Amino acid sequence: MTDQAPRGDTRARRRHRGEQLMVPRAEFRSYYGRPVIKAPSWAARDIAGYFFLGGLAGAGSVLAAGAQLTGRTTLAATMKVSSLAAVSLSAAALINDLGRPARFAHMLRVLKPTSPMSVGSWLLGGYGPAAGAAALCAVTGRLPRAGAAATAAAAVLGPAVATYTAVLAADTAVPAWHGAHRELPYLFAASATAAASGMALVLAPAQESAPARCAAVLAAVADSVAVRAAERRLGMVAETYREGRAGRLLRGARVLTGGGAALAALGRRHRAAAVAGGLALLAGSACTRFGVFAAGLASAEDPAYTVLPQRAAQGLLPSH
Repeated sequence: MTDQAPRGDTRARRRHRGEQLMVPRAEFRSYYGRPVIKAPSWAARDIAGYFFLGGLAGAGSVLAAGAQLTGRTTLAATMKVSSLAAVSLSAAALINDLGRPARFAHMLRVLKPTSPMSVGSWLLGGYGPAAGAAALCAVTGRLPRAGAAATAAAAVLGPAVATYTAVLAADTAVPAWHGAHRELPYLFAASATAAASGMALVLAPAQESAPARCAAVLAAVADSVAVRAAERRLGMVAETYREGRAGRLLRGARVLTGGGAALAALGRRHRAAAVAGGLALLAGSACTRFGVFAAGLASAEDPAYTVLPQRAAQGLLPSH
């Protein structure tokens, strides 16, 4: 009779030699081949555009208020008008996705603090008229006190308008959004700041755009930090931020935002560099919003991104 080593010793020697079991990745399916969760029915053009335009409007109002306080009248007027245009287009995109304008009005019948959609509707309902009044007074030169009050009101509501869509997305069951619920508002704030800075660099004179140049650099750094923090928290779900359409958009966003910030730093002396940097920042911000949206859809469509993180959190996955 031949000697046989215990099975445990054999497995240990295999691990020591670097041998690994070739196990294919498990495929998780729900009934009838459907995903575990239902992907949002939002149209990318409407809702991702709504995310981008709302951020541009909200951050633009903050920049406009700062410009007015520091005597940069052209920059202030420019950002007030651009914020009004952005929030108008943002509301149009939302209404187009809803299907009928009456549905937006219906959301204003009740204020539900626990619902990001309800709070966001009221934010838009208050911010829109304030942004409109601020822009109208700036263009006509009439009612300066009313214009100053409207500018202040829009600046107070602006940060919430720029970031509440992140809370709205994170409040869903979509893994790529819900898993990054802590980092997503910071990412949207940085993206909105980059967009507003880019708009200011494109439209305002160079002698008044110093705040926009500084904000562009800070936004580029904050955007990169927020994306990396979100990917660390998401774990395997972060694959949706790196692969497919979302990966291409977010890689493009990093290049455009970083390049735009670099060009913005040169914009004081070179008007062409300022315009090019501004356009790059606007495009980078849009790519960020559309990329995050695409990552959410990808994570909802693959059951593994729903099942595996839940099993890992419950300690049901093997350590090797």
